Amino acid sequence: MDMRDLGGEWSLTDGAVTVPFMVPGDGVTALHRAGVIADPYVGRNEYGSRWVAGRDWVARRTFDHAGGAAALVIEGLDTVAEVRLNGVLVLKAANAFRRWRVCSGAALRQGENEISVTFRSSVAEAAQRQAAQPFFVPWHEGNCPIPNGNMLRKPQCDFGWDWNVALAPFGIWGRIGIEPCGPRIADVVVVQRHGVGVAEVAVEVRAEGVAEGEVVTAALCGVTGAGTIAGGVARVVLAIAEPVLWWPAGLGAQVLHDLVVTAGAARAVRRVGLRDMALLSEPDAAGRSFGFRVNGQAVFARGANWIPADALAGRITVEGVRDLLQSAVDANMNMIRVWGGGRYEPDWFYDLCDEMGLMVWQDFMFACHLYPSTPEFLAEVDAEVRDVVARINHHACIALWCGDNELVGALGWFEASRKDRDRYLVSYDRLNRTVEAALKAVLPDAAWWPSSPSAGPLAFGDAWHDDSSGDMHFWSVWHEGRDFDHYREVRPRFCSEFGFQSYPSMQVIRRFAEPSDFNIAAPVMESHQKNAGGNARIAETMFRYFRFPVDFASFVYLSQVQQGLAIKTAVTAWRGIKPQCQGTLYWQLNDTWPVCSWSSLDHGGGWKLLHHMAKGFYAPVTVVCIPQGEALVLRGVNDGRDAVRLRVTARAAAMDGTVRDLGAGEGVVPVDRAVDLCRVVRGDLRAEEVLVFDWEGDAAGSDVFAPLPWKAYDLRPSGVTLAVSGGAGDWRLRLEVAALAPFVAVEADVAGRFSANAVTMVPGVPVEIGFDCDPGVVPEFVLRDLHAATYGPGAG
Repeated sequence: MDMRDLGGEWSLTDGAVTVPFMVPGDGVTALHRAGVIADPYVGRNEYGSRWVAGRDWVARRTFDHAGGAAALVIEGLDTVAEVRLNGVLVLKAANAFRRWRVCSGAALRQGENEISVTFRSSVAEAAQRQAAQPFFVPWHEGNCPIPNGNMLRKPQCDFGWDWNVALAPFGIWGRIGIEPCGPRIADVVVVQRHGVGVAEVAVEVRAEGVAEGEVVTAALCGVTGAGTIAGGVARVVLAIAEPVLWWPAGLGAQVLHDLVVTAGAARAVRRVGLRDMALLSEPDAAGRSFGFRVNGQAVFARGANWIPADALAGRITVEGVRDLLQSAVDANMNMIRVWGGGRYEPDWFYDLCDEMGLMVWQDFMFACHLYPSTPEFLAEVDAEVRDVVARINHHACIALWCGDNELVGALGWFEASRKDRDRYLVSYDRLNRTVEAALKAVLPDAAWWPSSPSAGPLAFGDAWHDDSSGDMHFWSVWHEGRDFDHYREVRPRFCSEFGFQSYPSMQVIRRFAEPSDFNIAAPVMESHQKNAGGNARIAETMFRYFRFPVDFASFVYLSQVQQGLAIKTAVTAWRGIKPQCQGTLYWQLNDTWPVCSWSSLDHGGGWKLLHHMAKGFYAPVTVVCIPQGEALVLRGVNDGRDAVRLRVTARAAAMDGTVRDLGAGEGVVPVDRAVDLCRVVRGDLRAEEVLVFDWEGDAAGSDVFAPLPWKAYDLRPSGVTLAVSGGAGDWRLRLEVAALAPFVAVEADVAGRFSANAVTMVPGVPVEIGFDCDPGVVPEFVLRDLHAATYGPGAG
């Protein structure tokens, strides 16, 4: 259907300031581009920009039209807004997550027209709504310096989070335009049922302006069916013989087919992947299982949590998001969790996940607060959920619909709810049931999980410390300061959140801080650390595991090494107990702005050392080291579709780089469970030795396990050398060492991507690393390793 696009340049004013405003976009970005405010991501500028959210703003533009009735279409209207055509109020909205479509009536005229959008201050509106509640509804003050965000259907992290800037931006994220009011296909709901050699695809077509009894057709994979409109809906069932299936990344191809639907003159196309995907969660001997099955095969979920690609919608691009998601796939991930404090992503996001084979755990947008349960609020939630599910349901990537993030736990976080748990529990249950009912009204057989973490339906207990049932958020290592070994003491069925912080890379730090700020106690650095006590926890952990770094750049490097070690410890331990555990999604994949956080990708998409390590510990076939008393067990893990044969060799490596054999083993590794391949006695390792092991056969790799904290070993100067070849954006680096060199890392002074990093090296085994960058630049490389970072360059 033809649409008169109303995107492009508008004007934005608060009555005192007027600036150009690009739509789609946000007002904070517009004010920065116009020079009214400094870049809020630089230095401590955030605090001087918060006044923007406290004012009302009006955006307007003119456009030509032939006149007559038409439909105004808006997506991503953020948030409390009034829309006028030629001064006539046509829409009052207060939900950034819904699509809006309103008839212009007689407001449009032939020739020039004006559209204006008044954005009410979310700060003021949220306060008014809190005051109108029948009882106080707490929000997470530790996360949100801007209060009462739980009153608005808006990304909750806009009000701040323990990794996000607090600006409460406003604007229009998506498309806005004028469409004819003729017949159209509003939504297409797709349900698949798979049998032997056949996929039955039920298509529900929701049409507007199409006459009752009108014939509707649906065509998929060469099969066409028809139905008739009744009550604005038609249903068509297609039987696809010998379907070519869609698989998650690493298990097969991501085959997508066009589903073409027609209803009279209206036509719509949806890309569909044929797959049989299910959540398996049943009571068992340990508690309650939790895992996913795709096309008849249990799939171990390897991935991370997704937050908005940027704190300001005006800075988000399809290319930037594509790069972030591709980095997830390149690190052997097959699932991301769209976290409930951000936003439902636009259609193109799910298209990308379909194409890349990234399964999506989709939260509904509620996180860490308590929420109202008034009839008005629940009616808005009902409309939101129905709208979102109708919009994105057909995507092959959608694996799970989850009610919220941590709302059950939040019942115990606030004095008001601790004193009157019954009231707030009932209020929560009303909200949760509204979400579930709205989901099931659109998708009756949807894979539904009430909350994350949760032990299961109608379970309102502590899923942070219960590893027996459902999904778990395990934060004891970070928030409670426990040792990394504590990850091995729990046996989660599925861990959907766990994490450890690091500093952003030096290249990112230089974007927001001056060299005079290169100190973790400097005000600029502290303003880019939003988790209370985060810097102290990073530093305290370094004392526990490493000798302290010699300078700020080494501190940054070491923070990323220990972050990688923390997450590697958890993932390898939990993959090693497969099938007891069926998935790990670490917190978090990406950043919304340059900040100290739990991410493995820097703001802008650069790989931290954790992401390089994830490429290894998330390899579909791997060998992990599992400490068991006086034994170190080398265990094979296989997340493929067929059994593999592996041979593993264990060696002891001394600090001078000398290596001696300890043993070997081999065996067949099935897909349904991890199996032991070799056992090493701890006592066979001398005090100055670490375990190195490699494997070959149907897959190959190598790894290192240090039984003691690295500070206990007297490291030698690595003697690392670097030879650079290639050019024109394709650089080859050859590294060699003279002694055992843990976590050898390469940094560049230009943006680019290393093929590997944080590599532990031994003498006589060169390492080849590629670096891809803009062909027009010549990078300079800096080498780092654990000895140089903690003893100092040239120290003996």
